[in-house]
Amino acid sequence: MKTPVLVLSAHALSMLGFSSYAVSLVSLKELWGLSNTEAGTIASGFFIGYMLAVSMWTAMTDRRDARQVYALGCFASAIASLGFGLSAQGFVSGLLWQMLLGAGVAATYMPGLRILTIIFKGKVQSRGVSFYTAFFGVGAALSLLLSGIALETLGWQWAMGLPALGPLLAWVLMRFAASDANWPQPLSSVDTGTHRSTARLHWQMIFPLNGWRRACQSPAVVGYTFGYGVHCMELFGSRAWTVAFLIFAMSQPGSGHWPFTAAAIAAFVNLISVLSSILGNEFALRLGRQPWIRGVMVTTTLFSVILSLSAGYGMAWFITVICLSLYSMMTMADSATLTAGFVQAAPEEVKGAAMGLYSLLGFGAGAIGPAIFGAVLDLTGGATETTAWVFGYLAIGAGCLIYPFVQRRLHSEQSASDVRLA
Repeated sequence: MKTPVLVLSAHALSMLGFSSYAVSLVSLKELWGLSNTEAGTIASGFFIGYMLAVSMWTAMTDRRDARQVYALGCFASAIASLGFGLSAQGFVSGLLWQMLLGAGVAATYMPGLRILTIIFKGKVQSRGVSFYTAFFGVGAALSLLLSGIALETLGWQWAMGLPALGPLLAWVLMRFAASDANWPQPLSSVDTGTHRSTARLHWQMIFPLNGWRRACQSPAVVGYTFGYGVHCMELFGSRAWTVAFLIFAMSQPGSGHWPFTAAAIAAFVNLISVLSSILGNEFALRLGRQPWIRGVMVTTTLFSVILSLSAGYGMAWFITVICLSLYSMMTMADSATLTAGFVQAAPEEVKGAAMGLYSLLGFGAGAIGPAIFGAVLDLTGGATETTAWVFGYLAIGAGCLIYPFVQRRLHSEQSASDVRLA
């Protein structure tokens, strides 16, 4: 059991800079004189960088050793966190450093998952994927906790820069976890013949159109990818604004004395959501993936409205925390199920390219989530208005309400295709 423990620990540490900006958002918004839209756009910068780089890194695992790609991502993430803490001075510089951080995490998240799928096969792989996906939440919680403590005691520069240690430690752990001398050759290494130009190979690694086309011939792959996209929009849009939302809730009369900081509460909520992701995959294996995903997506969006109202009307602090915990658990309850279903549905010969497309579109949707949330806050009265938070949560959850209709249409197409093949 040594190897999976090291892989999961490395995954969590590689995420240590993920939530740093969410912790510092309110402080930097005031310090730099940002609007909610600008503050949300900086948060989106992480996902923009991730989206721009993930296809290249993940498709590269079809042609290069995934461990080498992982190492590059660790060093890029460390440089981004340290650079933000040392040199960020406003909207543009903050956005650029967040984009680099996203590009670095793109080279660790899906390539790390590729490493895991090489280590595990069969039924164990599904559970391994669910734990790996869930540990995204562990990393986010550790990031919130570390950056929150650093912000309170040392200031925002430390809150943003200190997490650079995480990816470096992740790189060390992954070297031990995946040190097998008999590591398999990349599946598509035979396709890199000398008759192809270097420029063409690089283009195909960044945009492996043939692999994407092959993967998208399966309605199941399309469905899981669309589901992951709307899931990411809600998940990352809400997480970027969770600390700011809690600060809003703390300002409401009648909520009482809050015994913990907003960052500590957000870290706790993220941590307990990890169990939801793991258990969600177990429930889905028994109840069926698609019924579970549809039910979770609709329920999550409804919970977001209840959460907003609980804070805005000055209910006791522990009620808001309970509502936030339930909402966060629901947003994670279909995460592992979507990814495990996709991994099984994607064709083996283009799995790396397919995983890149999956992550590209998912985090692409996640990229606009924080910015949309901030823009809606500005358009509906600002971060001091309850109705603005209601509309903000509804805006990032709208895709989840659409998903059941899209999935039903794709299921009909799959059934018709099966009839034709028969």
